[in-house]
Amino acid sequence: MQENNLKNYLLLHFIVFIWGFTAILGALINIDAIPLVWYRMLLAVVFIALYFLITNKSFQVDKKAIIKFIISGIIIGAHWITFFKAIKVSNVSVALVTMSTGAFFTSLLEPLFFKRKIKLIEILLGVIVVFGLYIIFNFQTQYLSGIIYALISAFLSALFSVINGIYVKSYSPNIISFYSLLFGVIAITFFIFFTKGFTPGFFTLTITDWICLFVLSSICTAYAFIESVRVMKYLTPYTVMLTINLEPIYAIILALLIFGEKEQMQLEFYYGAFIVLFVVLLNGVIKNSSKIKKRLQR
Repeated sequence: MQENNLKNYLLLHFIVFIWGFTAILGALINIDAIPLVWYRMLLAVVFIALYFLITNKSFQVDKKAIIKFIISGIIIGAHWITFFKAIKVSNVSVALVTMSTGAFFTSLLEPLFFKRKIKLIEILLGVIVVFGLYIIFNFQTQYLSGIIYALISAFLSALFSVINGIYVKSYSPNIISFYSLLFGVIAITFFIFFTKGFTPGFFTLTITDWICLFVLSSICTAYAFIESVRVMKYLTPYTVMLTINLEPIYAIILALLIFGEKEQMQLEFYYGAFIVLFVVLLNGVIKNSSKIKKRLQR
């Protein structure tokens, strides 16, 4: 069981590394946040549906599950829209480091949903993350709108993580992923339709945009989404959410390599990013120290 948990913890880090490319692709795709998420979710649903058909998996779920997946679909859709909007109005580095507040939000939400006491260490680590963000944005005030969008996205991400921590006990990761994405794209479709967003320009994309959307929806969404839900069977939502804080570190390095000067920030930004990384690593040590000691004693 311990080896299984360690394996899933490493898999989670690999998934987070893949998600690091999500922000890069979002910055490279030359369409607004809402159509970007619509295309992403629609293509991901198609990929997962093909996977179901090829592997002969059942699409059947009960009526109660449909209501649950509608809720989670709307949440994940809103999360991605605010996430990509944050990138569009600021940059990759600002959006992703702000997203790290998700750990703090999760530390408050998880006890409510799982009916357990709030752990002081989780609150403390969450506060340290917020302190790291304070250092960053005390010197990067020009990105205020990006910060606000990213904070909303972080809260929605935390809420989605906690809800899926409950759903995964009753439903398979494949089913959760398929129906959450399906109802998410349906909700966004209604929004675009009623706001008259389906214009000819909406469906005009460049070849580069299509390639990026293909990678974004298949590898960074369909595959990563299913695997991230599956590891929730073995890891707590708080550990999942705090590990996701590594995404800014991976993405910032990638963004600096790809976008160069556009992503270069003041030195204080990197001080704050270091604090975030330290908290993530500290959480990993705290969660796994007892397992490591037992393994060394064998």
